[in-house]
Amino acid sequence: MHKILVIKFGGTSVGSAEAIQQTISQIQVARQKWPQLVVVISAVSGVTDLLLSGAKLASLGDEKGAYEVAQELDEKHRRIISELLKSDKEKDFVENRLETHIQEFSSLCHAVYVLGEASPRALDAVSSLGERISVNILAARLRELQCDAISVLSSKLIRTDSYFQAANPDMDITREMSRTHLLPMLKQQIVPIVTGFIGSTDAGAITTLGRGGSDYSAGIIAVALEASELWICTDVDGVMTTDPRIASNARTLDTIAHNEIVELASAGAQVVHPKAIGVVMDRNIDLWIRNTFNSEGSATRVVSDADVSDTQKRRAKAVTAVRSQSLIALEGRGMLGVQGIAARTFGAAARVSASVTLIAQTSSEQSILFAVPSIVADQVVLELEREFYREFEWNDIESVNVQDDVVIVTVIGSGLFATSEFSGRLFTALGENRVDVLSITQGTSGGSISVVVSKSDADNSVRAIHELIVGVS
Repeated sequence: MHKILVIKFGGTSVGSAEAIQQTISQIQVARQKWPQLVVVISAVSGVTDLLLSGAKLASLGDEKGAYEVAQELDEKHRRIISELLKSDKEKDFVENRLETHIQEFSSLCHAVYVLGEASPRALDAVSSLGERISVNILAARLRELQCDAISVLSSKLIRTDSYFQAANPDMDITREMSRTHLLPMLKQQIVPIVTGFIGSTDAGAITTLGRGGSDYSAGIIAVALEASELWICTDVDGVMTTDPRIASNARTLDTIAHNEIVELASAGAQVVHPKAIGVVMDRNIDLWIRNTFNSEGSATRVVSDADVSDTQKRRAKAVTAVRSQSLIALEGRGMLGVQGIAARTFGAAARVSASVTLIAQTSSEQSILFAVPSIVADQVVLELEREFYREFEWNDIESVNVQDDVVIVTVIGSGLFATSEFSGRLFTALGENRVDVLSITQGTSGGSISVVVSKSDADNSVRAIHELIVGVS
């Protein structure tokens, strides 16, 4: 059996007619070496947010606003179709499919408007439309270029549970479905253009795999087909040591370990979805991070932790920053020795769907410090006050303090912090650059260390730490 390559292209790779031409060039080059090729694509950049904004407007009673979103979606895609497609036959086909999907969006928004709310199931049906439109555009252009391509709904390939908006795949059923649908196409050297992000329940209801889920679905399909390689194509040259907009000497890493890129993604770097890494780990699938728009540029290979040399394990690899965060401190002498305080604290955050991005607890157990996105900080505080109202009355908990607009800066490197050498350099560098560190957290695996700083110190912190990375790597 020929080796199989799975390539995933993100929203920027299909964000315009020009971008799609670059994506097609990558497909054509890959196809010369990989006759059995599966392409997984995201929605056109910005479209998923547009779709969800329309549903939100409808739930708030603004059906006219939702209709205007539908018009914007239609115009956005028709512009790409007009610039990209040359054949009247293909153009008519894609425009008819677009019209069907826009009508479906309008119908879903009307239902949301009538009900006055958008259920998770309804939101999945709405947000899936972006990918369902983009696959038709790309497949049509490939056919114009004499490449056999067929658009495929991943809802026919990936079976999930009913946890809408963040569904979990059933890998056994998914393997069977994916192989049944895709292998006959691949044997005929047809290129399946597959919707990312989407699955379906046993009952046929559309689910989504969570934001960034196209990476995840590409990994799922790669595992199901026992692919040899998986490429995640973005708009940057692989995994970089930091954001080049902050540090001009940022460079692309040749390799990065599984655990390192998971840490990096979890720390806010827009590289690859952590679940995509998890699903391909230990499956003998080579994972590459590549740039759609620079086929000759550098790329990063993600390797197993066992393949990382001892020297590499002791090096810092990258530094990233998560912005627009708030530090919340729950404090009180009555917390000492009381079981369940932490569970109740994070349960309160979970009830308002807040993602906790950092946790630090003092050894005295008299305070819990954690970070959440600033947009939900007020909600978290209100929920904490409800949860601990008795403890506040008894003065067991004395205060909930919030520091807004902070940034979490995280440096990644396998095993780097098993010694104090780099940690010492890091804090010396921050001190020399007059950075006020608000909190410090080290990853339990020793593969990361995070510092919380003010917004004004963020870029300076990243540059100071990056200079250390460049110096020791």
